[in-house]
Amino acid sequence: MKTLYLITCAAPPARHARTGIRAAQARGWDVCLVLTPSAYRWATEDAEGELDELREATGHPVRHTYKLPSQADALPAADALLVAPATFNTLNKWAAGISDTLALGLVTEAIGLDLPLVALPYLNNAQARHPALARSVAFLREAGVRVLLDDGQGGGEGGFRPHRPKHGDVEAYPWELALDNLPAPDAS
Repeated sequence: MKTLYLITCAAPPARHARTGIRAAQARGWDVCLVLTPSAYRWATEDAEGELDELREATGHPVRHTYKLPSQADALPAADALLVAPATFNTLNKWAAGISDTLALGLVTEAIGLDLPLVALPYLNNAQARHPALARSVAFLREAGVRVLLDDGQGGGEGGFRPHRPKHGDVEAYPWELALDNLPAPDAS
């Protein structure tokens, strides 16, 4: 079975990561969940027992920090990575090559490893209009990352369409679209 790392950032769909986990598992992926530090805080401080539920859902430890050099890897090697939800902050840091968290370290390295990479953002249209985002998305796409962002101006590949600030629809977050853009886990 091939392994998918689901890298989850602190945006409202993170509270529904189990939806993405179940959908990926239904397609045949062994899913490992890696949270950004802020997403980890949400799972531990804001929702009692959520971290245990996520660990149980994947069958793997939920990671959020780098391991010590003396420690063995807690997760199997990734065959593909899905960053969902990908935040404004993560997309810009990723494009800049910053790897100050485990989540960013994994995705920056994955580019050099030629692993399949899909990013499904969740952001508002005010953030989407910031000039850094367009540069970052263009850079990541050039590096081979499938960034599923519809900018509403014909410049995107389709995917998540930014919403007005404070008006996002978490229930409509397109987990299936992200999975459709990954290779099938049984493909060679």
